[in-house]
Amino acid sequence: MNAVIPTPLSPLNPDQQTAVIHTEGLTKTFGSFTAVDGISFTVQKGEIFGFLGANGAGKTTAMRMLCGLSKPSAGKGWVAGYDIASQSEQVKRRIGYMSQKFALYEDLRVWENIRLYGGIYGVPKDEIAPRTEAMLASLGLSDQRNSYVTDLPLGWKQKLAFSVATFHQPDIVFLDEPTGGVDPATRRQFWELIYQAADQGITIFVTTHYMDEAEYCDRVSIMVDGRIEALDSPSNLKRQFQADNMDQVFRQLARKATRGQD
Repeated sequence: MNAVIPTPLSPLNPDQQTAVIHTEGLTKTFGSFTAVDGISFTVQKGEIFGFLGANGAGKTTAMRMLCGLSKPSAGKGWVAGYDIASQSEQVKRRIGYMSQKFALYEDLRVWENIRLYGGIYGVPKDEIAPRTEAMLASLGLSDQRNSYVTDLPLGWKQKLAFSVATFHQPDIVFLDEPTGGVDPATRRQFWELIYQAADQGITIFVTTHYMDEAEYCDRVSIMVDGRIEALDSPSNLKRQFQADNMDQVFRQLARKATRGQD
């Protein structure tokens, strides 16, 4: 009798029609060290998903795999319907990315940054200019279009970087601690941009060290020593851990950590 080989689960099967991220036992090892240890989760279209963990938890390594920058050692993962191991270039074309350092070219003008990234992200050439003007108008930066990025206030740089990351209308945008070092008022303004993007169907995958921001997410996962120790809505997690806020939830789980930085 011939053995039946099961077909790997895809994020676009009938049970996962709206999923933009789906992982099964996703693992990354470096020699004898297991940075990410068999994580499995699904993120839906338009969801704001918080990906939390203390330094050394494995979240940065996991994000690199999801962005197609690092191949898994074991397990499976799909982003925007593409296999992160074998179709990494397709994954990269369907995502946006913003880090704490914003990744803008400060010696270029505002409009030059937008057009540069439009080309990098593969936006059709004849669409870049009108999209640039529309973006500048929506951000209230039309009068600063010729300003060098280095001269912009931090809050404006942040809004510009996020808008550049979504310029090509990706399925998902990865935000790696995007509000680090930003004052609370500016952080709230930034989260308004996140909500607007989610309303347009863009999925937000965000890491943050600010636990008040975890409260803004639809669901939150918390990693400890390479594993996802908790995953649910903020309200359900607070109920589960009998906590008043997400900071208390996070601290309860982070105490279990035994290893250093990833």
